[in-house]
Amino acid sequence: MKKTEFGLKQAEKRWPEVPEIDLLTVPYGNGYLTVAHPSFGSASYNTNLAQMQKTHFHSRNQPEVSFRELTTPESIAAAVYDFGKMAKPHIFDSNWLQIGRIVRTSAGVFANVSKDKQGASITNLKQYLDKSEKFKVRNGHIYLGENDFGFAEYETFAQGVQDCDTFAESGLARVLEHTKNTAQNLRRIASPKFYKLGVNVLGFDSVSEPALRVARLRSDRYIGGGRLNVDGNGWLGYNGFAFGGLKSGEASALKNK
Repeated sequence: MKKTEFGLKQAEKRWPEVPEIDLLTVPYGNGYLTVAHPSFGSASYNTNLAQMQKTHFHSRNQPEVSFRELTTPESIAAAVYDFGKMAKPHIFDSNWLQIGRIVRTSAGVFANVSKDKQGASITNLKQYLDKSEKFKVRNGHIYLGENDFGFAEYETFAQGVQDCDTFAESGLARVLEHTKNTAQNLRRIASPKFYKLGVNVLGFDSVSEPALRVARLRSDRYIGGGRLNVDGNGWLGYNGFAFGGLKSGEASALKNK
């Protein structure tokens, strides 16, 4: 897909029986990703997922489209596109962006675990690690596998306030963005251009039993939006916004990392 084809495509007007929805196409890996615009919400994560699966109208060529849950790197790719004019003012500055499911454990954070394993015991979760590639980051390791699966040991990242470079190079950012290198999209979002006070990583504490949560991003409303909050303690019942990936009508994502 050519760069000129990225951007927002407005829905054609139609009768009210089927809600109209715009489509936003953004770069993703070596291909592209198409998501619903605006994002779904503000509602609980489960409610947003249910809304995605309903039928929407976009155009005569795509009269019935529905959407799917995104992985964390897909959500980040959707958010970073024209961030200062789109996701930041419309989502981040007023509410949380729900970027995807994570599982916190005693050893680290799992991201994008397939649904049959979410909430499973740590023994079952560790089976993912055997099928993943291991990378050294700081004083620990991260693991990256298929379908955007990732795991970050707690030693690979720090909680609390930090600058955007420290965060983007951490194991947590790399796993959320599913890259063995610096998380460039998260670095762009967290850059001093948008957040002069840096990043605050919170809610990623170790737990004795696996805890299913939703990773979330937002501007820090308590300090005037000058810092990016990255939270790992979002319950599925907490309200926020979520991007949905196009599931029908055309390919939702082409990726070749």
